[in-house]
Amino acid sequence: MRPDTETTHSNQQQDVPPAQDTTTLPGRREHEGQAEGESTFIAKTFQGLEPVLAEELTRLGANDIQIGRRMVSFTGSKEMLYRANFCLRTAIRVLKPIKQFRACSADDVYDAVSAIDWSQWLTPQTTFAVDSVVYSNEFRHSKFVAYKVKDAIVDQLRKRTGERPNVSVTNPDLQLHIHISDYDATLALDSSGESLHRRGYRQESVAAPLNEVLAAGILLMTGWHGERDLLDPFCGSGTFCIEAALIARGIAPGIYRKSYAFQRWPDYDADLFAAIYNDDSSEQPFNHHIYGRDIEAKAVGIARRNVKAAGLARDITIMQADFRETSLMPLLPVPATAADDAEDTVSSEQPSEPQPLPLLITNPPYGERLMSPHLLELYHTIGTRLKREWAGGEAWVLSMHEDCFREIGLKPSLRTPLYNGALEVELRKYQLFAGRLSEHRAAGHDIKTDAERREMARPHRFKQRHNEEPTDDTQQGDHYFNRYSNKEAYQARRPYGKPFGKDSEGGRRSFGKPFTKDSEGGRRPYGKPFAKDSEGGRRPYGKPFAKDSEGGRRSFGKPFAKDSEGGRRPFGKPGFGNGKPGFGNSRPHRPFDKGRGRGGRKQG
Repeated sequence: MRPDTETTHSNQQQDVPPAQDTTTLPGRREHEGQAEGESTFIAKTFQGLEPVLAEELTRLGANDIQIGRRMVSFTGSKEMLYRANFCLRTAIRVLKPIKQFRACSADDVYDAVSAIDWSQWLTPQTTFAVDSVVYSNEFRHSKFVAYKVKDAIVDQLRKRTGERPNVSVTNPDLQLHIHISDYDATLALDSSGESLHRRGYRQESVAAPLNEVLAAGILLMTGWHGERDLLDPFCGSGTFCIEAALIARGIAPGIYRKSYAFQRWPDYDADLFAAIYNDDSSEQPFNHHIYGRDIEAKAVGIARRNVKAAGLARDITIMQADFRETSLMPLLPVPATAADDAEDTVSSEQPSEPQPLPLLITNPPYGERLMSPHLLELYHTIGTRLKREWAGGEAWVLSMHEDCFREIGLKPSLRTPLYNGALEVELRKYQLFAGRLSEHRAAGHDIKTDAERREMARPHRFKQRHNEEPTDDTQQGDHYFNRYSNKEAYQARRPYGKPFGKDSEGGRRSFGKPFTKDSEGGRRPYGKPFAKDSEGGRRPYGKPFAKDSEGGRRSFGKPFAKDSEGGRRPFGKPGFGNGKPGFGNSRPHRPFDKGRGRGGRKQG
């Protein structure tokens, strides 16, 4: 049953001329069997979720699906564009490319944008905005590129009509997206507007909420379709639970959204989208239950409000519980309201086959920078509970640090690198069993499937996004939105959350800056203002000696040296006077000395 929402869509079609068909982009090969009127689209996603997104597009009926980095390109009609925005769970936004060109300078960008007939999308009364993503040594500031695109559009319309359209950052009539990787530029229409991860059901969030797109992608990676119960012992604001219920019931994630950017396009077909919105043929009953737990009362309250806003309170139960003091089983009973509405919910006879354990999937807390003893103790408890109480089931854990996974103490059957926002995280699957691993294998069992074994054996799974040079095959799929086009472009950047690196002396330095200037203008490692001189004194880098009081050369920190008689002399002076009585032309630096040939002392 579809949840109740306040979203409404008009069936009145706008009386405006349709936009011209998008032409085939340069560099993209033609495909046999492509229907007339189909366009090329790009669905953007998180790295690691591209195969999941491609499978979703296949089920929707998209054509010419090609996987790239953080994106999947496909072709389809206007209906496919609408369905992609409304139904895709793992897409961040859907773009419609309108031109691809070489951008070696700002003038190239201006000229290429000026060559497009913008009257098919814009009038002086409409508003637009430009979003830019740039990875190029030629263009150092993405906003500068956005300004050049804006100037080209405004100048063209002003020249034709005498008026200029307005730029609106919030809620524009037309949202444009330009992406430049080295010298390859793609200009596209953004059909989504606000990011698709903003479903519309979230009322509040905790300090570090899990992204809805990432949560749905992980659930689909586990094979979840609602065939059993599900447990999230660290549910936070309830993202895993809500996305799991939407998948189990077959409810489209766009059911809660109030608008999309394509609804403001001149060729928007309101009747077509209304038919897609009201199509509930993919929805299905859900005969199991989803359980969420969290130790914080505030998080439990937020999760319950989000669940209620999504209309899924019958499928999801949220409770406050401390993982360290609460057993994984038994789960809470299904609330009476859900039992009353379910058909044949309880059977008086015992089931003929034992029910499988719920799918356990969770995103425990993890410190972004510091590993506290309490956090590591928590992960140790996770491993202990899973081993003792979850034999015969499987658990999926999303976390960040290797130290945390090490404390779990279990061998994963699958490891998948992902991103949670800007944080590089990892999803690990644990196939639980009783006894030791050697005994489990001796009995003819294994913790990995053939598909998991092939995936784990694939080389450079965790490093290819940083170090792997693009090949011709990957460039064909990546030529629109490849974040790092080559190794040099990546090495010029820094990891997220790492503003400094270590220099040659172990000090802290900015990335790409192994040295800085010292107080004397010399070159020194970061964090090392001084070095030791030949005498063990402190000196600025690049300055092995200083001048003493007599103009001679001395070691830093040593204003005087000893002469041959043990006296103190300036550096660079051998320690003899000139024309002093009894010494000819030189004598040691001493206030008194014995005269030559006389046993007494005389003043020098």
